[in-house]
Amino acid sequence: MDQIFDPSTHPHRRYNPLTNEHVIVSPHRNKRPWLGQVEPPQNNELPQYDPACYLCPGNTRAGGKKTEIYEHTYIFKNDYAAVLPPPMPKAPVDPHHLLTTEPVGGECDVLIFHPRHDLTIPRLPLEDVEGIIEEWIKIYRKRGSEDGIKHVQIFENKGAMMGCSNPHPHGQIWSFTTVPTLPAHEMTNLVYYSNSDNPPSNSPRGPHGKPCLLCEYAHTEVNIEGTERVVVKNNHWVAVVPWWAYWPFEILLLPYRRHIPSIFHLTPDEKTAFADILSKVTKRYDNLFSCSFAYSMGIHQRPIPLSSPEETDEDDIAHLHLHFSPPLLRSATVKKFMAGIELMAESQRDITPEQAAQRLRECSETHYMDAIEEK
Repeated sequence: MDQIFDPSTHPHRRYNPLTNEHVIVSPHRNKRPWLGQVEPPQNNELPQYDPACYLCPGNTRAGGKKTEIYEHTYIFKNDYAAVLPPPMPKAPVDPHHLLTTEPVGGECDVLIFHPRHDLTIPRLPLEDVEGIIEEWIKIYRKRGSEDGIKHVQIFENKGAMMGCSNPHPHGQIWSFTTVPTLPAHEMTNLVYYSNSDNPPSNSPRGPHGKPCLLCEYAHTEVNIEGTERVVVKNNHWVAVVPWWAYWPFEILLLPYRRHIPSIFHLTPDEKTAFADILSKVTKRYDNLFSCSFAYSMGIHQRPIPLSSPEETDEDDIAHLHLHFSPPLLRSATVKKFMAGIELMAESQRDITPEQAAQRLRECSETHYMDAIEEK
């Protein structure tokens, strides 16, 4: 007698239409013992102000420049930028057609979220989270309007295990004279979907009434598939562990009621709802293992903004969304490694996206440290 396929038990592949790649899901491997690397316990007791921290107000940074005294957010050019402002020198003649060089320029900015050394996004009041969003919009517009800039990437690395060099809550904004590989691949696949023959749908449409891959996906998760992979949603935004998730507790966060090309296009209500869901998602992350949950977060949207939200061009096929890629797997001290089969063949995960979403849904929206303080 043939077995009945059970995606919560049997290994299978899932397709990611954003990247045109697959991920292997192996739920039966959750039972394997772990004798591998264990990370040291995190220090959750940080001071409100650290005199040795170069991001705290009034302190001197590693390069000798001083961080001003600030009360909310604070932005400055990275003292050790990965790219330098244009114009760039011309590349030398390629020695071979397989050995090409392309100059890249731009700017690298650092955005400090709050003067408090110990307050990450999940512990900030909503008005402070809204302030971060406003700063993202300002720097996206500023850098995106500069000559030669073709892409503005907003991101946050949280936690030492994700390579964050300073625990003071902050993010970065890198702008480039080229469009980087990952967002370029996403745009290619968004354009391909919009020009393809797709089944009729009631989902919101992209520019000129064309279908939008992420409008369709968000509509499917919210209205058709139920709440199986939905972690949390509000009036404008939904957070899901996507069907094709690679990281154990990966989240895709996106607006679902209408097609929105960039953060510059958000209405006041959508910005408020954005702050609300950012707070709820990151609180659930911290509560999952009662730790300051490490992740890399990035915003994908139009590569650069137009001068007005009312203007439009072919890049408006982009649908604003955030990727959260957290490494933790079983506990606050055991993380997933990208190695072996992932590097040499195909992405692979153990816990299913549906199981991960259920565990995150079950987490409280009251931060565990606030709950402790209330007691």
